[in-house]
Amino acid sequence: MAKPVHTMIRVRDEARSRDFYARAFGLEPADRFDFPDFTLLYLRDPSSPFELELTVNKDRSEPYNLGDGYGHLAFVVEDAAAEQARFEREGFSVTPVKTLKHGETALATFFFATDPDGYKIEVIQKGGRFG
Repeated sequence: MAKPVHTMIRVRDEARSRDFYARAFGLEPADRFDFPDFTLLYLRDPSSPFELELTVNKDRSEPYNLGDGYGHLAFVVEDAAAEQARFEREGFSVTPVKTLKHGETALATFFFATDPDGYKIEVIQKGGRFG
């Protein structure tokens, strides 16, 4: 059986991205590999083996075109409203908290945060299928 191990995004500023993911989601460096043209930085939550790979291309100065095919990363938290308020205090770009319903059934309570490179991250309140 296959096991997911990481997802990768390209970032321009390693320090800025590392700071964002540490303060927003508590991700810590798991590995870092420096090459002449690029750096790979793997971040993870200590409670999970799944990693976020940040690829930093050293000659990149302009923002990446995220296009219309990128979806989003998602993190589960205990209290979406409390986290959204904390993100606002941290100065992060966030959307209001919303609840997605299917008929009368609440599927998810969530908000989106935007990282320094423009990637959207869904922050979902624990419960339902995200228990």
